[in-house]
Amino acid sequence: MSAHTDAVAGIGEATSRRQVFAWGMWDFGSSAYHAVVLTFVFSVYLTDAVGDDLPGSMSASTWLGWALGLSGFFIAITAPVSGQRYDASGRRKRSLAVLSYTGVALMAAMVFVRDDHRYLWLGLVLLGVSSVVVELAQVPYNAMLRQVSTDENMGRVSGLGWAMGYVGGLLLLLLGYFGFIAGDGDTRGLLGVSTEAGLNIRLVVLAAAVWFAIFAVPVLLAVPEVRPTGVDPGAERAGIVQSYRVLLRDLRELWAMDRRTVGYLGASALFRDGLAGVFTFGAVLAVNVYDIDAADVLLFGVAANVVSALGALAAGRFDDRVGPKAVIVTSLAAMMAVGIVLLVVSGPVMFWIFGLLLCLFVGPAQSSARTFLARITPAGREGQMFGLYATTGRAVSFLAPTLFALFAWTFGADRAGIGGLLVVLGAGLVALLAVRAPESQSLK
Repeated sequence: MSAHTDAVAGIGEATSRRQVFAWGMWDFGSSAYHAVVLTFVFSVYLTDAVGDDLPGSMSASTWLGWALGLSGFFIAITAPVSGQRYDASGRRKRSLAVLSYTGVALMAAMVFVRDDHRYLWLGLVLLGVSSVVVELAQVPYNAMLRQVSTDENMGRVSGLGWAMGYVGGLLLLLLGYFGFIAGDGDTRGLLGVSTEAGLNIRLVVLAAAVWFAIFAVPVLLAVPEVRPTGVDPGAERAGIVQSYRVLLRDLRELWAMDRRTVGYLGASALFRDGLAGVFTFGAVLAVNVYDIDAADVLLFGVAANVVSALGALAAGRFDDRVGPKAVIVTSLAAMMAVGIVLLVVSGPVMFWIFGLLLCLFVGPAQSSARTFLARITPAGREGQMFGLYATTGRAVSFLAPTLFALFAWTFGADRAGIGGLLVVLGAGLVALLAVRAPESQSLK
């Protein structure tokens, strides 16, 4: 399978700095969801406040794990045929717009989740559905990487996108913390927002929705729509059921022609699920295990984003020089070592030190995981391959949340959930070691 970017019209055309920057701005904006909703604010609000007095034997953190596991199932069954249709119809950008603004609407609806355990179910539904929508939006967005880069600079472009995402999350967390959360008493932040029924937290999420809505615009204006490629016969006319038949046919061809791609999809599914688990449960663990004040979680999030952005930028250059596999393997090994330390240490200071060290390697692993697939994808099938990328990731996405919940429940302690995350990361690392690295990177 060739990965040359000039094989299909529309691939590698949008390579100006303006278009690269516009593409990265989507990461800058969508970080509102990952930083505020999924990681540092809304998920913590659900488990630490809304579900604090939840009746029954299962904690709100456990329910969060099950909810995200279920959302992963829906992503798994829809992502590959979605990406396949984006390629065949030439509607990557249109699909990105629809999915992005659906995600914005779901985020805005979270303002109705009051600090009362009766609203936990509404919060979990909005969080689960929005995670499906935002993840599906990543499919056409990641597919555009080949439109805004070349083999020689793909690592740096991908790293720039991840770094912009971290910076966007950092700025938004700062605005949320100082504007709505900092301080004590019945009103918080520089804006003096009431804490009644969690209003100040709910308004932070609403602000995040507006942030995403604004910064999703540049890529829709600057990067051209890819034209239908015609490289996947029958996909452009397939209905929903037929799309799955086309997908199965393509998978058989992929298995026959390039088993490396199949192997990488499987390996990346495992380690990316572990990475997602680190972000999903990191803030929850900070509060419930390491005694960090819920308000100070945002400050840790700011520091984590700075460290992760620096890691992603630096890794982009290494990716272009030595290839993405070396970057991923190094990052995963380092994360496992740090994770083992976190299993035994206690207190806020230890979490700040080793939590930030963990974040240093998350950005490189995420960025290079994307470039690895882009380098081995046949031109014109980026949407389908990144759809499979999302699907294989979500096909096992129940692993990290479920193993976290299982370890925490079995040992009667949230700290034990870290062990479940380490199992997933380790399985991904072992699987990746058996996959041959891409040949197309520049080795300058």
